[in-house]
Amino acid sequence: MSALGLDFESAAGSFASSLGNIGPGIGSVGPVENYSHIHLAGQWVLSFVMLLGRLELFTVLIIFAPAFWKK
Repeated sequence: MSALGLDFESAAGSFASSLGNIGPGIGSVGPVENYSHIHLAGQWVLSFVMLLGRLELFTVLIIFAPAFWKK
């Protein structure tokens, strides 16, 4: 997230709030701001992290495992 132009506080806050599904982050993605200013690639990363946090790691790994889809 820092590589996409966010400062460290905003990058860590957005990643933690997406992974834990805990609401607003800190920094530029805090309670009075939103995620619209983040680069589109960063929004995709945060969406995947939110999915990972919601479904848990093993569910996501099973979805991406080829053996799961062969049955």
